[in-house]
Amino acid sequence: MDLLSDRFRDPLSTEYDFIGSIVVRCPGCTKAARVVPAPGAGDSGERMLFRRRRLVCRGCGLSREWSGRLLALPRGTAEPVTDPYFGLPLWLQAETRHGWLWAYDLEHLDLIRRFVQASLRERAPWYETGPRLTLVARLPAWIKRAKNRDEILRAVSRIHASPLAA
Repeated sequence: MDLLSDRFRDPLSTEYDFIGSIVVRCPGCTKAARVVPAPGAGDSGERMLFRRRRLVCRGCGLSREWSGRLLALPRGTAEPVTDPYFGLPLWLQAETRHGWLWAYDLEHLDLIRRFVQASLRERAPWYETGPRLTLVARLPAWIKRAKNRDEILRAVSRIHASPLAA
């Protein structure tokens, strides 16, 4: 049974599977806030990526709406990452000597952790239907390298230890 914990099979998740709830730093009180779909946003037939969003902070009560059409998806890991809707810094990110490790939410961070700690990393079989450019396939090379495993797992632990008040 111990061998199964060292094995990772790509669940075919994409970045868009984790965009439903994004943990960000609140511009009002600098505590953790969430960017979530606005109530009733799924009724309009829009794609998940372009649905109206709401920024909600439990710390200070801040609430903002986003209903625009322009998004700024993360590009690279050379600098701190912001959320695609409001441009606020992500709460779940840490700097390493190779670049910034980031995640939209704890589920996203857990997927990265499971991938990095696995000694056997399996991609989906060629005959499997589904997306080819999965989240795991699109991870930067420095995260995929086994020689960086300990450093990445330490960064994941630092991110997990951050107080998640939202």
